[in-house]
Amino acid sequence: MFEGFKVVFVEDDASVRKSLSQTLTLAGFEVQACESAEAGLRHIVPGLRGVVVSDVRLPRMDGVSLLAEIRKIDADIPVALITAHGDVSLAVQAMRAGAYDFLEKPFAPERLVDVVTRALERRSLSLEVKGLRSQLDHARGVEAMLLGRSPAIETLRRNILNLAGTSADVMLVGETGTGKELVARCLHEHSVRRDKHFVAINCGGLPDTLLESELFGHEMGAFTTAAKRRIGKIEHANGGTLLLDEIESMPMNFQVKLLRVLQERKLERLGSNVEIRVDVRVVAATKVDLRELSDQQKFRADLYYRLNVAVLELPPLRTRREDVPLLFEHFMFEAAARHGREPPVPDAGQMRRLMAHDWPGNVRELRNAAERFVLGLGGHEVVATPTETALTLVQQMDQVEKALIEQSLRQHKGRATQVSDALGIGKKTLYDKLTRHGIVIDEFRPATGAAPE
Repeated sequence: MFEGFKVVFVEDDASVRKSLSQTLTLAGFEVQACESAEAGLRHIVPGLRGVVVSDVRLPRMDGVSLLAEIRKIDADIPVALITAHGDVSLAVQAMRAGAYDFLEKPFAPERLVDVVTRALERRSLSLEVKGLRSQLDHARGVEAMLLGRSPAIETLRRNILNLAGTSADVMLVGETGTGKELVARCLHEHSVRRDKHFVAINCGGLPDTLLESELFGHEMGAFTTAAKRRIGKIEHANGGTLLLDEIESMPMNFQVKLLRVLQERKLERLGSNVEIRVDVRVVAATKVDLRELSDQQKFRADLYYRLNVAVLELPPLRTRREDVPLLFEHFMFEAAARHGREPPVPDAGQMRRLMAHDWPGNVRELRNAAERFVLGLGGHEVVATPTETALTLVQQMDQVEKALIEQSLRQHKGRATQVSDALGIGKKTLYDKLTRHGIVIDEFRPATGAAPE
């Protein structure tokens, strides 16, 4: 019933400790028996999947002091205390201090089993609620960083959250401008490494002569201009995340050294023979097919296979055109705030051109287009005349229609009457289109919820 949970049982009397531990074990609980409060504390960690049962009268640190120390570590861990007969004042003190329950000696074994069962039920529920809240906070956080409602971007967000809590190295594959560094930051910010450094290095932006020193660091005198010791990017990212962007441009001789770091989690600074252990998550980003490069012997096959474990593919903007209006609006408001201007409102024609454009520069190009629009550059044209697209006319019109409806819903906070008036269509027609496009009107209403119309 409570698989993976344990009971930390603290009792200094060896015979009592053995007897009650056996009672709990026979009842199906995993027991960690300790002879002192100090020994018991060694098993207490934040998020402990378990409860504590302790005698109050212990040598050195007593049970009430143990309770106080446990509450400093994790106040939600249930602690049941065992008191001597007639020690009512001590029991009251313990309950006021935050004890879950107390058992007065002598007590029946069934009473101990009952208290532990209820305490574990409470702990299990507490951890489940905390886990759900954490997932929700993380989901909200990644949605704020990685905007979009398209199925492709929702899948990407789910995969990021799935990988963020692991220690796996990740490879990001996507065209220029699809947001590879942003995804790497999402992985970092939603992981346990968030309090350590996020370090990004562009492997194609440094000459070969500097790359090794940048990555691995060097000791004073390692080469002519090495006037002092320098910590490299990998070592600086220790405990955190290292993004190696454009990894396909990394010279072959450096790829060997990177492979060793990935396999052994050790490095040596230039000019040193001392191995330094590093705990770093490596996120490698590329815009090309590394498998094809390795087949051409332009990228080490062993490094490719080492990286090709957890792979996230970033969709180009042309495959998720329904996200264009939301992203454009976001970038437009950002640019307006940055330049101290009122954000202009694109008309229907401009929105159609935004949706029809192929966006070869992806999100980066869209951001620049939004900034030009805010600055009033380029006249009335938001983007240049679109080139041919693989989408049919019907598909393009559907996407434009869906985008215009969603834009109006956001503008009018999900008020159907105002939206239908703004779009010049009846409410029944609006609701038919909402159903056809799979748009949920409640998602556009304020958190307090607008009254249904």
